[in-house]
Amino acid sequence: MSTLTASLDLPPTAASVPVARRLVRELLRAWGARQDHDDAALLVTELVANVVDHVGGSDCLTLEAIYSEDWLRLAVIDCSPTRPVVQEPDVERQRGRGLRMVQVVADRWGCEEHRGGKRVWFELRPQRL
Repeated sequence: MSTLTASLDLPPTAASVPVARRLVRELLRAWGARQDHDDAALLVTELVANVVDHVGGSDCLTLEAIYSEDWLRLAVIDCSPTRPVVQEPDVERQRGRGLRMVQVVADRWGCEEHRGGKRVWFELRPQRL
């Protein structure tokens, strides 16, 4: 099987969060990806929401997907060089658990510099049947 890739620029607004989630689900369905589509959509939702919430005035938001038979890698790119921080859970805060969720659900994840900004990515293995 060859490697399949997709990249999409989105506006860094709250409206892009459900759009990214829906696009990931549709893309994985079209590719016949064997990874858990719900997990992939959930984690992309968290990464896109982080850009909207924490990067704010950034003029860029790109969603990337790479699929091979063995791995699915999804990434969100923004123009801010500020790296994300995994926060400790706090019952007083309504939010702030997104990266912790990525850390727990993804098989691998990370952050790397990308053209003056950053790429936050995660990888999922195929589901065991």
